[in-house]
Amino acid sequence: MTPYRLQSCTDEELMEQLRIGQADALAVLFDRHYRLVFSVALRILHDHGEAEDLMQEVFLEIYRKVDNYDPDKGKAKTWILQYAYHRSLNRQKYLNVRNFYDGRQDSDLMQWELPQSPNGWNGLSYDDWAQVLEKGMSTLSEKERRTLDLAYFQGLPLKEIADQIDEPLGNVRNHYYRGLKKLRDFLQERSCLKKKPA
Repeated sequence: MTPYRLQSCTDEELMEQLRIGQADALAVLFDRHYRLVFSVALRILHDHGEAEDLMQEVFLEIYRKVDNYDPDKGKAKTWILQYAYHRSLNRQKYLNVRNFYDGRQDSDLMQWELPQSPNGWNGLSYDDWAQVLEKGMSTLSEKERRTLDLAYFQGLPLKEIADQIDEPLGNVRNHYYRGLKKLRDFLQERSCLKKKPA
């Protein structure tokens, strides 16, 4: 398939092309999602260089582990987002151990983390995790939900979000932090429920 035709493929079709050896499919996936991956990495790592390095590592890992992707379990974008989130948290822990942040707590998203297991976060598949996150987002107000969606899933900084939704930056910042706290509390509660014996 030519690079031009790849542009019209869905993410899931690109993953299949990548699986059968069409390396150009990775470039199309990169062009579509590198901003999102970089945004997640930057928000967790709070360092431009580290975020860029991790972004490249994520796409290399997608290339190497494309066989692990199962389209029946969720969208390719969700799978890519999970990789970005998981790898960024691991990198942040690595940097914290080496005093990269001088003991500061640098990540809002660190509070979102569900306990990890060999099967994913607390035994959740990437599709299950996405469904839990979607349920958590549904508990937010419309403005909180839109702000977090634009910040984390579209990769926009708060100032651009303020321009887009036509609200003062201070209001957007309040929507962001209130929504983040509610979502964190929801995910922590979901994690505790998952741990209870049946």
